Amino acid sequence: MTNPRHNWTLPEAQSLYELPFLELMYQAQTAHRAYFKSQTIQLASLYNVKTGACPEDCGYCAQSRHHNTNLKNEALVSLESTLEKAKEAKANGATRFCMGAAWRTPKDHQLNKMIEMIKEVKALGLETCATLGMLTKDQAIALKEAGLDFYNHNLDTSPNYYPKVTQTRTYDDRLETLQHIRESGMKVCCGGILGMGESEQDRIELLLELANLPEHPESVPINHLEPIAGTPLGHSQKVPDLDFIRIIALARIMMPKTVIRLTAGRSRMSDTMQTLCFMAGANSIFIGAKLLTVNNASLNHDAHLLASLGLQPDVI
Repeated sequence: MTNPRHNWTLPEAQSLYELPFLELMYQAQTAHRAYFKSQTIQLASLYNVKTGACPEDCGYCAQSRHHNTNLKNEALVSLESTLEKAKEAKANGATRFCMGAAWRTPKDHQLNKMIEMIKEVKALGLETCATLGMLTKDQAIALKEAGLDFYNHNLDTSPNYYPKVTQTRTYDDRLETLQHIRESGMKVCCGGILGMGESEQDRIELLLELANLPEHPESVPINHLEPIAGTPLGHSQKVPDLDFIRIIALARIMMPKTVIRLTAGRSRMSDTMQTLCFMAGANSIFIGAKLLTVNNASLNHDAHLLASLGLQPDVI
């Protein structure tokens, strides 16, 4: 077992990515088994607690007010609604409950309501995560004190490609929020999206940014873009299956102790592709009919797939 590294170079990462496929899978499985049980997978649930009217212009997102996606804007949901969804998620086997709000950065009164939700969800015995936009240092500390386990703030793509995805915030803005999260003592959930028109090198450079942070994110979600009509990226092409799987494997090798989450886009993946992603080191999925505003695989389908593979839901 080797210790995780934080000094990866682009040539090293590219060399791994370009290995013969079976060799890459072998190395990824070896790294995975060094730190994780080979037959377990964490089930997570994501609930949209505030929908639409986001001031950011992210080219992939249905919730941006800059795009005409016919999405109905909704105010912050009630505490009761959130607890109902959290209890439902737990009953369906989820051990992790994530709450997402379409904000650039939460206002204090909004954060106070989220803190109340976090405390109540935490009391159900679930691992808690939130994604609420950019945070100040004080806001990160307040969320940590409320008991929030993870904060999600994705880098999305490589630094060079990022300006083609959004113009309303910078890459450094995202890195600053990650620093606030880490310094607060919360765990970091940070990944990206594949299929936005980026190059193969951009995908590898995203992983370099994550793997060369002073501490690896404890959680790395890898999303496959779900093109949404009315967004600038609504006509994006699907990433070839083997290219996507190679990125999962590379993430596992470069960040062996991190939970690699197979997130948005699973509804477009075959069972065979998802199985290869698990073999490559993905060890978490999101369950439920929706992931924020996009469709997800059904509970019955997921249960059948995991059972057929002999994968057991993880427990806290």
